[in-house]
Amino acid sequence: MDDVMQTLKISAAGLKAQGTRLRVIAENVANANSLPLAPGQAPYQRRTVSFRSVLDDQVGAKMVEVARISGDKAPFPRKYDPTHPAADAQGYVETPNVSSLIEMADMREAQRSYEANLSVIKASKAMLQETVDILR
Repeated sequence: MDDVMQTLKISAAGLKAQGTRLRVIAENVANANSLPLAPGQAPYQRRTVSFRSVLDDQVGAKMVEVARISGDKAPFPRKYDPTHPAADAQGYVETPNVSSLIEMADMREAQRSYEANLSVIKASKAMLQETVDILR
């Protein structure tokens, strides 16, 4: 019974980590077209999630958790739009360093990992239910 409960805790940690990753991806997608309002202001900077493995003494296993959420250091693309209020002297505006293609690929990967952890939880729950049914 303890092993099944530990499995639930491990999978729940995976769900939490991938849920955070999905939230950050959603923020990136939502701000992909956000431009600065004035010259010299920086556009939205893409954020990334880093994970780490930590030993949980109660569970006796390594579990995943979010290590940090940090800004992507990739340069900001520039587009020519001399009429924009944030355009520099040459007429260029810095745009967010968010690529919708990369965000969609990251979202699919996070979704698959989330679903895998959810499947483990469902299987563990079914095993617990069968054990309870047998003991009745």
